[in-house]
Amino acid sequence: MGPKQGKSPKKLDSVDLQIIRALEDDSRVSLRKLAHRVGLTPNVVHNRLNSLEHDGIIIGYAPIVDSTKMGYSLTAIIMIQVEGEHIIEVENEIAKENNVLSVYDITGEYDTIVFAKFRDSASLNGFLKKLLAERFIKRTTTLVASNAVKEYSKII
Repeated sequence: MGPKQGKSPKKLDSVDLQIIRALEDDSRVSLRKLAHRVGLTPNVVHNRLNSLEHDGIIIGYAPIVDSTKMGYSLTAIIMIQVEGEHIIEVENEIAKENNVLSVYDITGEYDTIVFAKFRDSASLNGFLKKLLAERFIKRTTTLVASNAVKEYSKII
């Protein structure tokens, strides 16, 4: 379930924030432990979770994977200029690629920025050649990260 469009942000109370923080620390925590941690019954916490999911605040539960240990040690930041009327189409195609972590609309000289992980420079090169073969992509600039100071960020 994705976030609801067109709605103003939901006001979160301190219990909601405690639940979210606990799940950011360990999304596999049991409902009983989570309830104990926030001082409520499992039933009340279950209802709160359902509400947070329904409102699109919690959109999923996933492990945090060490990409380097998975063989993806190269991080690339790719800025892309796209023919204006095709930005959404191009972004949606790029977002389908497995090694792409995120795709953003940006302001300035470029239209889109892509964060992606690759096994090596050859796989990055293949990805870039595929991008540049797209007829609506005018130009790319690629930066390769030399060190990850921080990659995973908790929202609260």
